[in-house]
Amino acid sequence: MASATSLKTGSPLGTHSLARYRSEFPIFRDKVYLNTCSLGALGERTRRRLGEFLDLWQARGAAAWYDVWWAALAELRRRYGRLVGATPAEIALAPSISVALSSLAEALDYRRRPKVVVTSLDFPTVAYQWLAKRPRGVEVVVVESPDQVSVPVEAIARALDERTALVATSHVYFTSGAIQDIKAVADAARQCGALTVIDAYQAVGQVPVDVKAAGVDVLMAGGLKWLLGGPGIVFLYVREELAPRLAPAIAGWFGHRNQFAFDPRALELHDDARRFELGTPSLAAVYAQLGGLDYIDEIGVPAIRAVTGALAEDLIARARERGFRPKVAARAADRSAIVMLPAADPAAAVRHLAAAGVIADARPGHVRLSPFFYNVQEDHVTALERLATHAGH
Repeated sequence: MASATSLKTGSPLGTHSLARYRSEFPIFRDKVYLNTCSLGALGERTRRRLGEFLDLWQARGAAAWYDVWWAALAELRRRYGRLVGATPAEIALAPSISVALSSLAEALDYRRRPKVVVTSLDFPTVAYQWLAKRPRGVEVVVVESPDQVSVPVEAIARALDERTALVATSHVYFTSGAIQDIKAVADAARQCGALTVIDAYQAVGQVPVDVKAAGVDVLMAGGLKWLLGGPGIVFLYVREELAPRLAPAIAGWFGHRNQFAFDPRALELHDDARRFELGTPSLAAVYAQLGGLDYIDEIGVPAIRAVTGALAEDLIARARERGFRPKVAARAADRSAIVMLPAADPAAAVRHLAAAGVIADARPGHVRLSPFFYNVQEDHVTALERLATHAGH
């Protein structure tokens, strides 16, 4: 984990080794953008990739499917897999985490193991998936956070037993930015025969993720946030040995092993993670994600983590100097680049920031700031000055 000393405090902007990419993100020409955890900034490479898709659509129409676009889907599965230490066969594509979760959840048998464990800090989509199955006998257990920052793994482990189908939780909590020890969660789940399903939407791209080292069964993330690909494309990692044992009860033609047979009499699913794919992927979203990954792959997540971690520590330190009390994990090693600042009226504070050209977001009781590798220290100075004016600090 890099310290704030990796930032060049003597320069006008407090730059760092990755600040050279800033000019490729046009929003910084007239805005201070500190909201990557809601939506990654649009880069020029992403715009060019989208242009490629539109040019192909215009020039070739559906003929592009059979070579170029089919290859683009395979490329995306491969690059997603490489990002988290998985093989392409362990990666399925979906339009949203909700859809990916639905496909997985409809592949499980809850008769012997009806219990699903989540935490109070997870994004609600995770719990909603199984709360909707309560009429079918699924029991949802919510493990509470004692400090609203993180949830002790020991508390999750105590909620697991032989009736637990799975624990579904976050790698990085959207509510606090705290990084969870997903390996410890997976170890606890495995001891009682339960699966581990990880929502890594706020992790992949900003912190290193290795699904094999962590021992998780399922992990999801996508383009919207730290992978700079925009909305409409996510991936579902399913461990190679697990995928063939799960047959989703919702299906689409992309999950069919021989989809171009167009046979309505037989459903033969792929043997790998593609069995969880449903309808035709959005090619525009696929191309946008490939453009976003051009940045992530070129820089490398460890380098992004070093710089972004230092930026987060700088933001936290400056916020404390301004009289704010950031809600973050106690240890720097457990912090991601999501910084929560308590606010009496977060929505009003965010509007005040926006009027001054600072883009942030509001969550219950907090203003949420999230620097990424294209941010610099001066962004923090500007945002905190405006926020302090609104808060009366």
